[in-house]
Amino acid sequence: MAYSHVDEETGFPSSVEPAVDHPAMSSFLRARLTVPRHISRQPGRLWVAAVCLTTMAASAQPLPEATASGAATAPAAITLDEAIARARSNEPTFAAAVAASRNAGLDRSIARSALLPSVTYNNQYLYTQPLHGATASSNASTASPDVVSPPRFIANNSVHEYTSQGEVNETLGAAQLNAVSRASASLAVAAAELELSRRGLVASVASLFYALATADRKVAVAQRAADEAASLTKLTQQRETAREIAHADVVKAQLQEQQRGRDLADARLQVEKSRLDLGVLLFADPRTPYTLSLPDAPAQVPARADVEAALAKRNPELESALASAHLADLNVLAARSQYLPDLALNYTYGIDATQFAAHDYNGARNLGYSASVTLDIPVWDWFATHDRVKQSEIARDTARMTLTNTQRKLIATLEEDYDEAVAAHDQLDSLNLSVDTAAESLRLTRLRYTAGESAILDVVDAENSMTTAETAREDGVVRYQTALANLQLLTGTL
Repeated sequence: MAYSHVDEETGFPSSVEPAVDHPAMSSFLRARLTVPRHISRQPGRLWVAAVCLTTMAASAQPLPEATASGAATAPAAITLDEAIARARSNEPTFAAAVAASRNAGLDRSIARSALLPSVTYNNQYLYTQPLHGATASSNASTASPDVVSPPRFIANNSVHEYTSQGEVNETLGAAQLNAVSRASASLAVAAAELELSRRGLVASVASLFYALATADRKVAVAQRAADEAASLTKLTQQRETAREIAHADVVKAQLQEQQRGRDLADARLQVEKSRLDLGVLLFADPRTPYTLSLPDAPAQVPARADVEAALAKRNPELESALASAHLADLNVLAARSQYLPDLALNYTYGIDATQFAAHDYNGARNLGYSASVTLDIPVWDWFATHDRVKQSEIARDTARMTLTNTQRKLIATLEEDYDEAVAAHDQLDSLNLSVDTAAESLRLTRLRYTAGESAILDVVDAENSMTTAETAREDGVVRYQTALANLQLLTGTL
């Protein structure tokens, strides 16, 4: 702030000149921030005015350089590969597939650990109410007081009992071995499902990407049509002024111009919708501005032999069906393994005594070990195992049917996608030729109308044909790009 005058009675400025760089804000402050002399002589009001001046001056400061430079930054150019990479970190379905695959890997590790011996260290103190009045043993003078007073509960060994033991347990059986195989098969299924999810995500991103690119080009088509309609309106007005045509031609041209204006507004709205739909997968804020970076020309259709070779090498749908069928077979074995016995081994080392010590009161060693071998043989479970086997066999038959159906669908999908890509590619030249023909037809019709040799309806029809041909060409481009992307996804090259 620059003060122009200081009042001698109060010591405060009576008028203020703002030190603001912005021209509009500077003129505003010059008009508003002058303190009248009658206010400057009132200290209470003067303090309020000073606070207001300080606040307004602070708010009038120029924007920081970072904000100004950030606003001037050009939107990021996004390629299809970059869009796919961004979508992988933002799409929840793909994230769920990744989590399922990681969990399947952990399940296999857990199943493997079940085959190894487990080691535990148990510590326990057990107190039991003594049985008072019981007869002491013959060596009561040297024995532990717990021996003299037996416990009230016959299931317990002593009034004070200490247990500190390390145990090693191992269970061997067909179920444990089969669990590892089932976990490995489940991991294969999860890996195939993850690849399917990735390819589904790529297909969605590619569809949105090419749809946005086509919407951008359709805006250019709509803009050209709107300009052409405006030019026709101007031409009819000039010819009406020269008394060469009737007013009906002007009305028809104006109707055409109005319709093209609405089409242009709809095309721009569709661009914004497509931009937001793709932005949801790319950015934290879908409103972030960006542009698309497209190749100069679409790729060629790969050779049929290369497509079949890539498809035979790896296809996640077929891999998922194969892994699911293998898992169903293992589930049948797991159900049948319930008929077999289990062998359990146990080794225990430590103390189980009336003193928490290596030796008792008499010097005897408390440390010791025990071992056990248990063989559990299933005898009767009211056909529960039999029913589980039947359930697993039903699921196995369904998985095998799914596998054969997947194989048939894979063959049909390959034929359809390849034929679609070839047909869409072959039609590109025809669509370009149609646009050129429509443009020449429009030019000639405009010349004939200018010379008075054709009607306004011929010009409107030529304009509509031109717009239809351009729109069809853009639809043909996105059709081929989508078909090629589907073919690449089927073979795993995208």
